Amino acid sequence: MPRPPLPAVAVVALALAGCGADAEPDVAFEGAATVPPSAATPADPAAAAALDRPAAPDATRVAATTDAAAPATADTELDDPPLAGRTIVVDPGHNGASASRPDVINRTVWIGNRRKACQAVGTTSVRGLPEHRYTWLLAGALRDELRARGARVVLTRGDDRGVGPCIDRRARIANAAEADAAVSIHGDGGPATGRGFHVILPGRVPQVGGHDAIVAPSRRLGLELRRAYRRGSGMPYATYLGRAGLDVRTDLGGLNLLRVPGVMIETGNMRNATDARRMSSAAWRARAARALADGVTRFLER
Repeated sequence: MPRPPLPAVAVVALALAGCGADAEPDVAFEGAATVPPSAATPADPAAAAALDRPAAPDATRVAATTDAAAPATADTELDDPPLAGRTIVVDPGHNGASASRPDVINRTVWIGNRRKACQAVGTTSVRGLPEHRYTWLLAGALRDELRARGARVVLTRGDDRGVGPCIDRRARIANAAEADAAVSIHGDGGPATGRGFHVILPGRVPQVGGHDAIVAPSRRLGLELRRAYRRGSGMPYATYLGRAGLDVRTDLGGLNLLRVPGVMIETGNMRNATDARRMSSAAWRARAARALADGVTRFLER
């Protein structure tokens, strides 16, 4: 029997270590970009043999664009993929040229309850893999996994060579998409002796209209991601912060400014040798991407 059509839902993956100023800095930020199914991420010179070598996506400098999934055919209508008709915005943390523009990334933006720097540079793993590169590679793998499940995918930056977007702008992309979920992909720079991942849930920010309404659904999203990611990636809960792989914060602009459910996931500790070895592996990143997609899928199916 054909499955009834699913309601259109949007999912957004946000990078929380972005940037922001009251007015956009006088640089050309990389905006959201549609990525064709065949496009993937370029190789990382800092982690040569361990990394995959797909081509860079076709970036566009727009506020947000979308990547439409293939139209249904008579055959596919009989067995719709689980994310058919859904939109997912993937926002890889940081960006490749941010370190070269401290004048830009150190400017501040209002994040609802305080001002904060436009964007952070991010950490670098003990194996030499920059966080901005890692998040770009994992985002590419996640994009492919989500598209295989029928989703329409949007990226908030079109390559790994730019500066920004700022954290407030990334949140605005999620809000403008009227997304049903937001997932921020990061790698942590924790203590060398600490291992594991943690999911950051948004706390209450009453200064931002509509934000309180997303706290409960964001927690549900975070729980689904935590469960699926631990099972699928093999990464343990963080041993150095949070509680059982969860943390709650109100100082992250990419969460504070959301009006849609969203969380951030620190997918591993890049300063720990064991975690860094996994995170440098294309095969492991493929597992991690499947696990993240599983968590998003389960959240949307409930």
